[in-house]
Amino acid sequence: MEFRVAILMLLLVIAGGAEAGTGKRPPLCLSCHAPHYVGRGSCTSCHRGNDRSDRENIAHRDMIPGSLVYFTLGGDSPRVREGKQLIDRFACRRCHRIAGKGNRRASNLDRLYATTPPLAIQQAITRPAVFMPDFHVTDRQGVALVNAIMAGGMAAGEERRELPQVVHFAERGGKREEGFAASCGPCHRLLSEQYGGLGTGDAGPNLSGIFSEFYPRTFEGKLPWTVERLKTWLKNPRRVRHGSTMRPVPLEEEKLPELLHHLER
Repeated sequence: MEFRVAILMLLLVIAGGAEAGTGKRPPLCLSCHAPHYVGRGSCTSCHRGNDRSDRENIAHRDMIPGSLVYFTLGGDSPRVREGKQLIDRFACRRCHRIAGKGNRRASNLDRLYATTPPLAIQQAITRPAVFMPDFHVTDRQGVALVNAIMAGGMAAGEERRELPQVVHFAERGGKREEGFAASCGPCHRLLSEQYGGLGTGDAGPNLSGIFSEFYPRTFEGKLPWTVERLKTWLKNPRRVRHGSTMRPVPLEEEKLPELLHHLER
């Protein structure tokens, strides 16, 4: 017992001696990795992990790889700027809230900064969940998107007292046979705040948030979609866009309000 106490005291003395010169023990990461961006702080301020252990499985626990830490360099990082452009291009905010802006049809991505490892976010992007469009992102695009999402979460800060967003991807109590599911569901999908996931098709674009400011301006002349423009489109798509493969969708007057209700909610 006395021998163990003596060994422990010796280790404490050695540790104290290592810190005596600088007042702080150097991170053990540097025993394997060369230092870089020294002026920005310690290894863990960017990469997380555990810099007090030289055991790889402990030191690398929850560590962020170098490709996914560009968000710590601020908004001027080229990877972050590229990710922001992709967020607009893919219209991610039609369903998600990013950097304080966006709809709440799906999870608030600003909260991921404090709760979710970047690698898990990258996997979610490359392997989309049900009702999330598959954008077929490349590895580089996935890296850029993760960095932009994390940068947005840093800038927005954690929202307080935010109610969780609950989305039902399956219809409870049977399939809805009217409205969006019957008229558009065979070719399109829709994620709504009130009704959850609707539709089963992937032949046409995802229509989530079609009337919001975050949906791509894909109407003729790069105009945003409105109720009146959608009515015009449904009557004869080829009149609006020559060569469209979509057929006219004849709707009875009493069924149109239900369809619009699903699209707006």
